[in-house]
Amino acid sequence: MKNSTKRKEEAAQSNGVKQSTWSKALRSRAVWEDKDEFLDVVYWFRQIIAVVLGIIWGVAPLKGFLGIAIFCIINAGVLYVYFSSFQQVDEEEYGGTWELTKEGFMTSFALFLVVWIIFYTALHYD
Repeated sequence: MKNSTKRKEEAAQSNGVKQSTWSKALRSRAVWEDKDEFLDVVYWFRQIIAVVLGIIWGVAPLKGFLGIAIFCIINAGVLYVYFSSFQQVDEEEYGGTWELTKEGFMTSFALFLVVWIIFYTALHYD
């Protein structure tokens, strides 16, 4: 609770200068006045991770459950480290750790599968 109050005070001291969402996303311990803005960042980071991992999995001919399991672990793990260590947000403000961990997960999973299948088929299908 003190951490949230301290961040709001820091925001008030910034003389009303509005930062872009992506500059805040890439800055450690940024102040997020709007909860939806931070959830959008989490959502889009997941999509970026899905595309990158889909391309890697397709180029390196990874198959089956192993590829899916590794994707899920990396996707959830990277985002958990991002919001808990890098941004250090109060998870309870967003509905708890589980809500942040699953934000946009199924969409990124579907995108990952599409990219993985396209690249694998284009490069390795005879």
